[in-house]
Amino acid sequence: MSQLLALVILTLILFIGDMVAVRTKAWVPSVFVCAILFLAGYWTFFPKDIVSLAGVPPVVATMIMYLLITNMGTLLSLKELKAQWKTIVIALAGILGVVVTLLSVGTLIFGFETMIVAVPPLVGGVVSSLLMSDAASAAGLSSLAVFAIVIYVIQGFAGYPITAIFLKKEGKRLLKFYRNGELQIEEPKDAEAEIAATVEPQVQRWRLPEKYNTDFFKFFKLALVSYAAYLVSTLLGPVVEISPFVLCLLFGVIATSMGFLEKQTLQKANGFGIAILVLMLFIFDGLNKATPSMMLEILYPLIGTIIIGVIGMYIFSFLAGKVLRVSKNMAFAVSLTALYGFPADYIITNEVIKSLTEDEKEREALTSHMLPPMLVGGFITVTIVSVVLAGIFVGFL
Repeated sequence: MSQLLALVILTLILFIGDMVAVRTKAWVPSVFVCAILFLAGYWTFFPKDIVSLAGVPPVVATMIMYLLITNMGTLLSLKELKAQWKTIVIALAGILGVVVTLLSVGTLIFGFETMIVAVPPLVGGVVSSLLMSDAASAAGLSSLAVFAIVIYVIQGFAGYPITAIFLKKEGKRLLKFYRNGELQIEEPKDAEAEIAATVEPQVQRWRLPEKYNTDFFKFFKLALVSYAAYLVSTLLGPVVEISPFVLCLLFGVIATSMGFLEKQTLQKANGFGIAILVLMLFIFDGLNKATPSMMLEILYPLIGTIIIGVIGMYIFSFLAGKVLRVSKNMAFAVSLTALYGFPADYIITNEVIKSLTEDEKEREALTSHMLPPMLVGGFITVTIVSVVLAGIFVGFL
């Protein structure tokens, strides 16, 4: 197979996944469709190294991961998150519930290594799944390497319908309050303007004249911050082992708060699309080891892990909601964002709101109360906490 034919086939698969997700309003995740097509390809005519053949060897994917995770750090603003502190506590409580139940009950049933591999992908996205899959491969645990990817592919099927059910309950509760005059539309604060006012003077210190602020300069700054994180992780190695990817996230936050990195640097450097393409192809490359018998072997722990994890998530988010006086329905919905993140959290919330009322004012009221916590919850769990967890958990394999 030629390089370009391999690339055409792989990009077509990613497009079909996106198309199905759009047609089904994300109820059938694109990653699920892609995984099925990749498995079908590997079990029939795909060369085992089709992703490398297309131009994405492991070393390229590693480079992209460094840049992407550092770029994630540029999204985090402490001021933006301060207003949603209750949401953050509840999201963290939900993840703690998953960790506690899987490392206790799950370990008794499925074993410690299986649960170590399972936790970060279950509460995260593509990056945490890839980190755990790579760590499992390096430890010679090929079935668990596939398991990490399959959890990432399947988790949305548990998250979407359960989230919709609990958001509908919350929406009906809020509608009653609104119709009784007990609920007001919350005007969103202009957080961006506040942040710009504090960050802009710092940005000016680092900014070159606009004609020199090219895409390559943005890439250089991202690479420099990533290298600093890598360097610190190697220097700390003899004392304490910290994943360079976790430090990339932290250094991205610090560099942005100092004004050295712009928000969404990778997007502004016109590199985000190709970075996601590379990372998605690389994660599906992990399925080349999956045989039909292996898929049957991991089916039982897969279903069990998701059920146990979701139960733990519900218990801990319910308790956190009680303490913080947040309704149990909203608390659980916020925790569930860990299973899919953005943009599914946005799509599901909007679909639920549209299904509850035709009145624009009522929709506006529901959106102002339900959408911000759902978006913040997804950002905290998938973008930040899951990467940190993966960085910690790889040390146990």
